[in-house]
Amino acid sequence: MIITFNELRDLKDKLPDGSMKKIADELNMDEDTVRNYFGGTHYKEGEGTSAGIHIEKGRNGGYVQIDDDRILEIARSMIQ
Repeated sequence: MIITFNELRDLKDKLPDGSMKKIADELNMDEDTVRNYFGGTHYKEGEGTSAGIHIEKGRNGGYVQIDDDRILEIARSMIQ
């Protein structure tokens, strides 16, 4: 799946408080990994890992190739 970086950040901005933790708990992953999915850079030892996205610079903040859309789908369901 490919979306613009701006679309991904807009989705993140619409999420209610505490969403990163809820998504992380549901998927049994580190909360910083979820933040990294939305463009964060929390890669210190013992913290988040790569979230399976690849960013290509361009218009609208660039394009994001998403390998695993589980986080995206959970986030979308949280704002509906």
